[in-house]
Amino acid sequence: MNFSSTQPKIIVVGSCSLDLILYTDKIPSSNETVMASYCDNYFGGKGANQAVGTARLGASVYFIGCVGVDPLGQQIMRNLVEENVNVGFVTETDQDATGTAYVTSSAGDAAIVVVPAANKYLKVQDVDEADRYINSSDLILLQLEIPMNVVEYTAKKAKNYGKKVGLYASPGQPLSNEVIENLDFIIAKSTELEIIFGEDQREKVLKKYYNKVFIRDETNSTIYFDGTEMKYFRNEHESMVYKMGMGDAFTSGFAIALCHGNSIEDCVKFGNEVSSKVSLGKGAQTALPRLSEFLK
Repeated sequence: MNFSSTQPKIIVVGSCSLDLILYTDKIPSSNETVMASYCDNYFGGKGANQAVGTARLGASVYFIGCVGVDPLGQQIMRNLVEENVNVGFVTETDQDATGTAYVTSSAGDAAIVVVPAANKYLKVQDVDEADRYINSSDLILLQLEIPMNVVEYTAKKAKNYGKKVGLYASPGQPLSNEVIENLDFIIAKSTELEIIFGEDQREKVLKKYYNKVFIRDETNSTIYFDGTEMKYFRNEHESMVYKMGMGDAFTSGFAIALCHGNSIEDCVKFGNEVSSKVSLGKGAQTALPRLSEFLK
């Protein structure tokens, strides 16, 4: 892994929320009531996770998102500022509360319900407000917890400016051919291929989008096709305690490595390493590593 002396400039367009975690002995089935042993809450949202992840890895990060006019929104904004993320393009809406995610966690598995709330009020006009910064950025990151028209518009705008654009395609939604063409890399969960690409055969998807689609699973493994052969890398830490946010951590590591001019293989390896570290702490942002950990 090479790190240049230049600080990458990354724009993250995405969601922010509070994750409310209930720890139980089992995930309840339909019509079943279970008792939680305890409850925690952490800052989350795929966009905010990636903003914090890339900022800790040394990037100059600007976040474009939307929160409610409520105390939770202010807490999220303060947390992002403390993490050295520029929140000048985070808007507030009085149409809904700040987003939340409700998670039931048991023995490493989780059932997750996301309430987008304010996140769904992010608009293309909010992206236009940051036009000058997008045009001067090195890379733009997107996810799918915000309106799809904002994702498509941002990817097209960035590509028109000749910028690299990456998408963590989660939660899985169908992607149009146009948005796929405008993206430089797509990170997808192995269980959501048919939803995203209309095709559930992993090998067919990877060969069609070689060096572009990177498929991940819960063992922190990543597979892609480099145009000649399938490449597979896995970093499953034996002390893994928390799986939420691993995809965002991978995306952050991959993006940073790409900004520093590393090969696709090294980008994947670094993404896996960052993702492995985040799994050692509770909360999607808690254990995100800092660049200094990789410069020793």
